[in-house]
Amino acid sequence: MYRQGDILIVPVPEEDLPVSARSLPETPRDRRGRLVLALGEATGHAHAIPGPGTLLLDPDPGRPGYLHLPSGGRLVHEEHDAISLPRGWYRVIRQREYVPGAFRVVAD
Repeated sequence: MYRQGDILIVPVPEEDLPVSARSLPETPRDRRGRLVLALGEATGHAHAIPGPGTLLLDPDPGRPGYLHLPSGGRLVHEEHDAISLPRGWYRVIRQREYVPGAFRVVAD
C-alpha cells in the first residue's frame, strides 16, 4: 500500500479486479503527457504518473479508480517525494472527509 498526500494506492491482483473496473473510461494524458490521478484544486499541483501506464477513473471522484503499470512507474507530485511503484494493477482511492450530513473528496 502506498500513500502520497490525499491519494492511497493499493495493489490489486489482476484476477481480483472488479468487472466494473474494466468498463471504466481510459483517462487521457494531460498536456505534459502524464496520467493525472488527482489535481489540486487550489494549487494546480498533480499526483501523476509520467511514464507508461493506463488509468481508469470513475466519473464519481468518491469511487476508486484503477491504475495499470505494465513495467512499473513513479508517482510524482510537486510537494511530495516521488514513490516508485512495481508493475501491476492498483486501486486508486481519494481521501474523503466528513462534512455535516455527507462525505466529500478532500480538496487539495
